[in-house]
Amino acid sequence: MNKEHLVESARKMRERAYVPYSKFPVGVALLLKDGTVINGVNVENVSLGATNCAERTAIFTAITAGYKKGDFQAIAVAGETVDFLPPCSICRQVLAEFCLPEMPVYLTNEKKDILELTLRELLPYAFTDLDM
Repeated sequence: MNKEHLVESARKMRERAYVPYSKFPVGVALLLKDGTVINGVNVENVSLGATNCAERTAIFTAITAGYKKGDFQAIAVAGETVDFLPPCSICRQVLAEFCLPEMPVYLTNEKKDILELTLRELLPYAFTDLDM
């Protein structure tokens, strides 16, 4: 699957987000090495602390489906923002737990531009099991 199709999958998911408080829908498309795409959306909660981001929703869904660390090939993140929409710091750390540092990360904006980074570029000093 090319990056444009992955980004489009993430964009389509935004309509499924549960965002009654922020009104800020985010969609994610997570490409697995076997070609499977698992999508995620942000799911808010009135307590805010119980809110789950789209990136973690997709990753946790993949783990629940039986995928393992290293099975992830690329991720696309889509919102309606002027700038490119990056994952939050918690999601970056979760990505570092399950994905290789060279995995492509595709960020988008409201103009449908795509910024391609590696996970290492997104999180250059990741805390990993090597730091334990």
